[in-house]
Amino acid sequence: MDVIGKLLPIEGYHVFLKGELPVDYAKSLTHLYQPLIGIEAVMLYQTLLHDRELQQETGNQTHHTLMNYMNVPLDTIYRARLKLEGIGLLKTFKQSLDEHDSYVYELQCPFAPSAFFKDEMLEQLLYHHIDNDKFQMLKRTYQQDEIMTKENNVTASFHDVFQTFQPVPGSGVIVEYSNDEAQNRVEMDFSWIEQMLQRKMIPVKKVLTPDNKKLITQMMVLYDLTGLDTEKAILWALTDENLLHHNEFKQACHDLFKSRHRKSTIKLTEKEKPSEDVKPEKKPQSRQEQFITELERMSPRQLLEDLSNGGQASGQDMKVIRDIMTTQGLPSPVMNVLIHYVLLQTNMKLSKAYMEKIASHWSRANLKTAREAMAFAKKEQEFVQKNKTSGKYNKRTNPSREVVPDWFKERKKKPQQPSRNNQEYEQNNDEFAALLKEFSNGNQK
Repeated sequence: MDVIGKLLPIEGYHVFLKGELPVDYAKSLTHLYQPLIGIEAVMLYQTLLHDRELQQETGNQTHHTLMNYMNVPLDTIYRARLKLEGIGLLKTFKQSLDEHDSYVYELQCPFAPSAFFKDEMLEQLLYHHIDNDKFQMLKRTYQQDEIMTKENNVTASFHDVFQTFQPVPGSGVIVEYSNDEAQNRVEMDFSWIEQMLQRKMIPVKKVLTPDNKKLITQMMVLYDLTGLDTEKAILWALTDENLLHHNEFKQACHDLFKSRHRKSTIKLTEKEKPSEDVKPEKKPQSRQEQFITELERMSPRQLLEDLSNGGQASGQDMKVIRDIMTTQGLPSPVMNVLIHYVLLQTNMKLSKAYMEKIASHWSRANLKTAREAMAFAKKEQEFVQKNKTSGKYNKRTNPSREVVPDWFKERKKKPQQPSRNNQEYEQNNDEFAALLKEFSNGNQK
């Protein structure tokens, strides 16, 4: 991470402490927080904490003074500050003054040792950073003990600073974790979970309690779970009374993570930011590249709705798609190509049996991207056409009418009502045929 120029030695700072420190806060910092954020971050917290007592005599200090106190360079202080912000121990407010910027550091009280283990995410992170025997010993020991405006808040969030593993492209749900006490949650829509529970006649209010929502969102961030993975983990962890068993849910999330990231380990690392001299990725120019980009980026639900001219995807269709994705392990971009291909081959009907047959074939082919799936589908179609021409093809259905979806032709325009004009329908066929031809020629180069 390039931190040059982010902070200057001459810039001042002022320290406040929000709330009252727990009596045994030092134990938390040393044994519970330090394994997660490192010694420099803990040292910065302690220095700022005691530095606030000197402000009555000296007034605002500069970061140069802080460098002398800690005997470390400024970039180390800046990185340590971000870690404190990300873990929820510091809020930073920036003030723009005439000469130099100044900062207000609002220290947040660390959890008392007994309260630390009640935070599901921190508990899981600590478990993965120290060996199990040490973790259990700490848990047994400590569980016995049991001014600025929001507009100026420049505090880094957990998701801004840390990643718990090397993320996999196209993994699914992307969420943002907030450390604001008034909004200590992930900005996530739970409606899809509510619909799943309602379909299974499970009382929503008993499952989606505030504590359970917090746990679900934290585990999704920690383990990079997709929506389908989260549903599986919730159903696995429900008791006979339809209550969410927290430990079983956490274990299910971890097992799902291990099945998807066999070589990854859960560990806090700083996020790598792209270098400024790296040229941005070029926007695809050809219709083929635009088409593939859309298939890589969209969710299957969005694709299904766009192919239905903006109509809402039915619960039955989504269940078919979810079941096939789960059983066959198809990535979302490949599933998008499969949905489009099946709809075109079956006169815009989502046939489960036909889709399962193709999905099992594509799964064995180990397709990972929309480009690979399109090339594979093209070969399959050429094979069918060849057999059809040679008389080996039993013509039981009409030739498929391949229609360019509205989301591809007019992505930036308001969806139009479906046209029944035969001339327009044939024109769409010609456009899609040209697209497939362009794709085929591109693969031969």
